[in-house]
Amino acid sequence: MADSSFDIVSKVERQEVDNALNQAAKEIAQRYDFKGVGASIAWSGDKIEMRANAEERVKAVLDIFQAKLVKRGISLKALDAGEPQASGKEYKLFATLKEGISQDDAKKVAKIIRDEGPKGVKAQVQGDELRVTSKSRDALQEIIALLKGKDLDFPLQFVNYR
Repeated sequence: MADSSFDIVSKVERQEVDNALNQAAKEIAQRYDFKGVGASIAWSGDKIEMRANAEERVKAVLDIFQAKLVKRGISLKALDAGEPQASGKEYKLFATLKEGISQDDAKKVAKIIRDEGPKGVKAQVQGDELRVTSKSRDALQEIIALLKGKDLDFPLQFVNYR
């Protein structure tokens, strides 16, 4: 019997992020406490740009956006928000989406699998993802449960389970 395997990836559904951003923009436009403060949220290239006339307002825009992301099932670990910066009379805050597993993070995950997972499970780094193989499907299920229980600082998805 051939080995069973799955891939561990860290990807973000761009359409869902776009939907969350549009919902946040709509809410900001309609809320009374954002009237006349120049609050907005929009894509700026690959980054998400938030603006308002006060630092607290920019942070409130970020909170609204984060709430929309959570409702759409996107992990906040994938969002890398900076600090508000003064730009003239307004404040700007930029946020980026983290995708892919870095080499260091992939090595961390592979070490967790090696040290704490069942015997006979192999993990190998393939670019920005990790392939986990084993003869036993039950061992792969244990690995998925193990990694879901860990508090890693990046989101993980499990794909191509065969």
